[in-house]
Amino acid sequence: MILTLYKAVTVLAGPLIRIYLSRRMAKGKEDPDRFGERLGRPGLARPDGPVVWLHAASVGEAMSLLPLTQRLRDGWPDWNILVTTGTVTSARMMRDRLPEGALHQYLPVDRPAYVKRFLDHWRPDLALWAESEFWPNMIGAVARRKIRLILINGRISPASFKTWRRLPGMIGTLLAGFSLCLGQSDTDAERLRALGATNAKCVGNLKSAAAPLPADPVELNRLTDLLGDRPRWLAASSHAGEEDMAGRLHQTLKTGHPRLLSVIAPRHPERGPAIAADLSAQGLGVALRSLGQDITEDTDIYLADTLGELGLFYRLCKITLIGKSIIGQGGQNPLEPARLGCAILMGPHMGNFEEIATLLTDA
Repeated sequence: MILTLYKAVTVLAGPLIRIYLSRRMAKGKEDPDRFGERLGRPGLARPDGPVVWLHAASVGEAMSLLPLTQRLRDGWPDWNILVTTGTVTSARMMRDRLPEGALHQYLPVDRPAYVKRFLDHWRPDLALWAESEFWPNMIGAVARRKIRLILINGRISPASFKTWRRLPGMIGTLLAGFSLCLGQSDTDAERLRALGATNAKCVGNLKSAAAPLPADPVELNRLTDLLGDRPRWLAASSHAGEEDMAGRLHQTLKTGHPRLLSVIAPRHPERGPAIAADLSAQGLGVALRSLGQDITEDTDIYLADTLGELGLFYRLCKITLIGKSIIGQGGQNPLEPARLGCAILMGPHMGNFEEIATLLTDA
């Protein structure tokens, strides 16, 4: 019943969806050059031969797929690889990091007409769906076409589990579309089984297979020389509210460390100017990396409002606060700074990385 209602609403809401997407585009959250892909219109020709399709919601999920994508490319060179994501930032990351020959497209909005266009064009032979983004129209259409669909690195947070338990018919139907569900952890596999997955297991977490984040060696050397022995720390992948906290923390710490530099890398770099204005209102000296402003002795906060440079700042700042863990939205991936030798600070809300956070805390 709920799935039928959902489908009807997404059919009737076509004009509203277009308005919503247009507003997102005006805010820089949609790609104007590839907007048609969000409506199911292909931006690339389908190559000849079999296609394995991997989907990841955003940057973190897409990064975890890179080792698997390379393994598929190396082990099955005759297969074509299509990777879809849903955000502008993830599309830019995939452009720079996908293995040669792999293709990227935006996932269409979950409206039946858009889904049909996408599947009619790409005709995937195998679909690998990452983590926890369950789009009912897309999953249903894939299942009806008898395309083998596998959930990889599946994640069911405590909050999601509680929500889905209230909708057993809906989640049970969605999970029935997957021939195999691979959870990130034994707990995720147990939750998937409890929600109706008939073939759920854990074979490990893809995030554990990821290589260390890269860094531009020339820029790393330049900033290392520029900063010298200046004490510094990083607030990584911060979310709204956490930057203000970081600014106040800087002022407290600066009494004992006068030359302290606080580096803030917001999860959404387009928020850079607004963050800078808020921190400047605290009386802090702010430099924005996106504007090419360099670090001086008067810089309190270096705002790393750019894409794909966390590997650089994890190497520069050996004390790292995990963003999204203070404000209660589930945290970010702490394995990334751990691989680069950072001392890690986490807030109380790491539900999206529960097992990894526990392993690190125990160690």
